[in-house]
Amino acid sequence: MAERRAVLASVAIGAALLASVSVAAAQSTCDQTEVIVTGEGTSARFSVEIADDAGERALGLMNRTEMAHSHGMLFVYEKPQPVAFWMANTLIPLDMIFIDRRGVVTRVHENAVPLDRTPIPGGDAVFAVLEINGGLASGLGIEAGDVLRHPAFGPEAADPCAEQ
Repeated sequence: MAERRAVLASVAIGAALLASVSVAAAQSTCDQTEVIVTGEGTSARFSVEIADDAGERALGLMNRTEMAHSHGMLFVYEKPQPVAFWMANTLIPLDMIFIDRRGVVTRVHENAVPLDRTPIPGGDAVFAVLEINGGLASGLGIEAGDVLRHPAFGPEAADPCAEQ
């Protein structure tokens, strides 16, 4: 009987280890619907909508009255380029996180004012922009030099999406 309990305990421990390895493997890959931001003392995960064509980028987050705390929109361009955003028809304050081709944050614009038509420049070599609720970037410590992890940045990313 004691021998049977030992075998059952070993099987249970093995199943638990296998489950934890599966979870770790799942977390080491990147999901198209998530962005992970990391930096010194920073780690944040957002579920994202992807705006990767001209029509989706033009519409963005316009006309929305709210957005979940852990949600955002990732604007992805075909190649790095100069970009500027504005808040016309955008009803909620947003933080705009400008990102280069490698997934490195180059600039953060905090608390863009709803309905303001003033252009917000991102720089000359922007590949992607992550928009999140206004005030979150500062609250989470997101700043220039941090890194975004998402499949859009490809294998040459500062933190590529590949199993570790």
